[in-house]
Amino acid sequence: MSLAVLLSGQGGQDPAMFDLTADHPAAQDIFAAATPLLGADPRDLARTGGPALHGNRTGQILCCVAGLAAWTVLRDRYPGPVVLAGYSIGDLAAWGCAGRLSPAPVLHLAAARAEAMDEASGPGYGLAGLRGLPRARVAALVEEHGCHLAILNAADSVVAGGAVAALESLCVRALASGAARAVVLPVHTPSHTPLLAAASARFAEDLARTEILTPPRLGPSPPRLLSGLDGAPVFDAAKGLDKLAAAISRTIDWSACLDGIREAGARAVLELGPGHALATMAREAMPHAAVHAVSDFRSLSGLTDWLAAKAGAN
Repeated sequence: MSLAVLLSGQGGQDPAMFDLTADHPAAQDIFAAATPLLGADPRDLARTGGPALHGNRTGQILCCVAGLAAWTVLRDRYPGPVVLAGYSIGDLAAWGCAGRLSPAPVLHLAAARAEAMDEASGPGYGLAGLRGLPRARVAALVEEHGCHLAILNAADSVVAGGAVAALESLCVRALASGAARAVVLPVHTPSHTPLLAAASARFAEDLARTEILTPPRLGPSPPRLLSGLDGAPVFDAAKGLDKLAAAISRTIDWSACLDGIREAGARAVLELGPGHALATMAREAMPHAAVHAVSDFRSLSGLTDWLAAKAGAN
């Protein structure tokens, strides 16, 4: 049985996000590498909670710390085939978990990515989530309001980006058109839209200076990495890095990523990182798979027992 490992995007950071990994010896180097970037130990920062967890730079670093720490603890507990994909900043974390990038460079790149996005976007922009309308109808409304499709989550679920005033108008119109949900999100960066083209260019330069590693074997083969932009397998590192940079300013197709993990034969899915948004989407897209997020478990032993059971089903 293949295991799909999904790396979370921003939004789910909370005080309990490191509870299962905080004291594990294998994760200590990752927490230590993040501390100078954050100005505080990420575990202490998380436990304090509050708005600081959701700043763009802090949030991107914390999401990578959470994913890397969890996979460092868990990667030897599953001997079967593994496929990895990451959502937004989770795409970068997935490269680290797949062994294509070392953990410390991933964290530095997360900081650089956020800084480039903040510099390119300026104030007055954001994202909105819309669900319950056909994609073609939503696309027309988004264009009509001068906004951009940022993320395709499912056939009837998208995220749009643009100026906040335009997004607010878009949400009103979408609800009047029968949308089940249309809300401006507590995000102040128009991620995955052409508004961040300058950030993509700057991040591509950062990636070009980064050492790419040969992925280790996990079980019978190296882990399979899917691009978070379009769900395609990353066979050529250079092309994969191009997509990693481009995803900052291009629409990402998460529904294609879910198709990719299904095509890879995944029957078990585990979301690493804060929150459970990706696990929720995976359950809807893969109703016959066993799906969990790290946050579903109250203990590390419970999580490793679940992984052992899935490995035993191979």
